[in-house]
Amino acid sequence: MFHRRFIALALAAVAVASVSTGALAETQWQKDHPRRTEVNHRLANQDRRIHNEVKTGQITRAQAAGLHHEDHQIRREEHAMASQDGSHITRTEQRALNQQENAVSQQIGK
Repeated sequence: MFHRRFIALALAAVAVASVSTGALAETQWQKDHPRRTEVNHRLANQDRRIHNEVKTGQITRAQAAGLHHEDHQIRREEHAMASQDGSHITRTEQRALNQQENAVSQQIGK
């Protein structure tokens, strides 16, 4: 009985430790490019939101395609900006990309 409890507690501790360290872990790329990481995380989140709205019937596939197209253009612009500055984007460029993402975000969920 004691042995089973000990094993169960040990497994629970390992599971909690792996989840908490996994959530905190950053890749080297994320550390080196925090502005790009933030922009790309927002784009990925918007992609999930668009898919969810299609799934729930809140928007049509055609509307989703238009929103995905706008997000794709933002991603291409982010890539073009980064290619001109050693894979980095400036704070001003990030602000401009965030404004574009905000415009698309407002269209999601209308």
